[in-house]
Amino acid sequence: MIVTELMRHKPAGETADLPTQKTIFHGRDGLAAYTIDPESFPPTRVVYHNEKFVVINDLYPKASVHLLILPRDPIKNVQRPQDAFDDPEFLADCREEEKKVRGIVASELRRRFGKHSASEQPRIQALAADDLPENLPPGRDWTKDVMSGIHANPSMSHLHIHVLSKDMVSEPMKKRNHYLSFTTDFLVGLEHFPLAEDDYRRRYGHFPEDMLCWRCGQNFGNKMTKLKAHLEMEKESWIAE
Repeated sequence: MIVTELMRHKPAGETADLPTQKTIFHGRDGLAAYTIDPESFPPTRVVYHNEKFVVINDLYPKASVHLLILPRDPIKNVQRPQDAFDDPEFLADCREEEKKVRGIVASELRRRFGKHSASEQPRIQALAADDLPENLPPGRDWTKDVMSGIHANPSMSHLHIHVLSKDMVSEPMKKRNHYLSFTTDFLVGLEHFPLAEDDYRRRYGHFPEDMLCWRCGQNFGNKMTKLKAHLEMEKESWIAE
């Protein structure tokens, strides 16, 4: 898998690649095509695939980097994640794949934003030196800027795990439910599974009323336009850390 393929995805809002447009799977079943025949899609859509998983660039990303992990097991991938993750072997496989994909997202964040990050500068300077130091500074831990999980009430029929940067800035981030679905307990990390039988996240009720900035906690109520403008500013500060 060549990580640089991640950088070649089409900007949000552009027409999807031709195989995605032509697939017979639509609407809630739209993810099925990637698990059945991933090789028919270009690297701008399918980042990599193996026997058990396909990893794709989200067609409607909700952050600067947004990937989906799609299990290929034809039985598990049509179950609700809360039920599928009751299987310890399947859950363990998904956790291992999620670790790998978190690393890919972190590497992409370093590639895109590292030069603007204060905590990355010692590493950049060391790499630029005529003589590389014996111990290269680790630089910023971009994995801390990655989040992942499943939606308690998924909008798609096939099981998928979101792995994305936490900035929440993208053109498709348009609606209140878009934002709340990634910044509340509606996004359930794999570390929480298996869920207890009486866990409310097995049958999630409704979103909280207010939209809070993921970084500073400011309350924007239901004012999406103001929140988006604020998130753009927060993104710059987040990158600069």
